[in-house]
Amino acid sequence: MPATAPTATGLTPKRLYRFLAIAEAVTWTALIVAMVAKYGFENDALLPIAGGTHGFVFLSYAAMQLVVGHNQRWRLGTVALGVLTAVIPYATIPWERRLVRRGALEGGWRTEPTGEPGDDRWIDRAFRWGITHPVLLGVIALALVAIVFAALLTAGPPTQWFD
Repeated sequence: MPATAPTATGLTPKRLYRFLAIAEAVTWTALIVAMVAKYGFENDALLPIAGGTHGFVFLSYAAMQLVVGHNQRWRLGTVALGVLTAVIPYATIPWERRLVRRGALEGGWRTEPTGEPGDDRWIDRAFRWGITHPVLLGVIALALVAIVFAALLTAGPPTQWFD
């Protein structure tokens, strides 16, 4: 097995990143349309659906930043800036394009140790296990995102957290 490889489905870091960058932009559009409907036309029927979908995709995009950033060996600042792009409507698309131009999304998944210093830490071993078991990793990632999503829904809007 090569040191880097796509998953059995052909899902590379680049394809995963592009999919979630576009999904984040699409859900921003849905959220903006729902907010215009609520505040411009006093119709808030779309807001729970668009808001919830956008929130879930935002958390998925942030989780993907951690996974792809670890795989690509990005600096923490690059990962943090990638998460920040999801806060600004539509910024995920030009950010993804920038990463592609810089070659930061090239290559497959690191499925074996590369021999680099620190490549045998527990986090690297866990990461490689997850990449070689993509269905289980997907289930675990979705479960974690769902738990965070449910906790945030329970906490309510951020404006009420400190009341």
